[in-house]
Amino acid sequence: MYAVFRSGGKQYRASKGETLKLEKLDADEGAKVQFDEVLLVGEGSDIKVGSPLLSGTSVSATVLKQGKSKKVSVVKFRRRQNYLRQGTHRQFFTEVEITDIGAAGKAAPKKAEAEKPAADKAAAKAPVAKKKPAAKKATTKKATTKKAAAKKPSTKKAAAKKPAKKKAAKKTSK
Repeated sequence: MYAVFRSGGKQYRASKGETLKLEKLDADEGAKVQFDEVLLVGEGSDIKVGSPLLSGTSVSATVLKQGKSKKVSVVKFRRRQNYLRQGTHRQFFTEVEITDIGAAGKAAPKKAEAEKPAADKAAAKAPVAKKKPAAKKATTKKATTKKAAAKKPSTKKAAAKKPAKKKAAKKTSK
């Protein structure tokens, strides 16, 4: 059985017993962590995909160690600009071992919705169709016509500028 879960802005595929390097988590070594953002759970041809998440499913793990990855050099360079910046970076990580994939004890609401008869679903959709969006459009049209009326172009024409007279340079001889 495997699961795809989200942690630290990334998605990871894991099965029971695997060790993974995740983005840094605030947990001590030996602590138990639980990932509730499960996107997919599968076993063979039986795959359950969430939209976007599977409710009632979680992935449990144990923190093995906290650490830093290898040093990576960072170079910023612009040719012919006398620009060169060099630096290094070490990314923090948390290494975890997946201990369990399964339900967190919650009942999945999708099964509860599937048990409802089709008549209840149709009755639930009927009030939504009775809304009056036309009234909103009429108010927005009035507001836009007022704005358009307020922004009329000015009828005054700009007066043409006359060129300035050149002053004659005075020469004084001594």
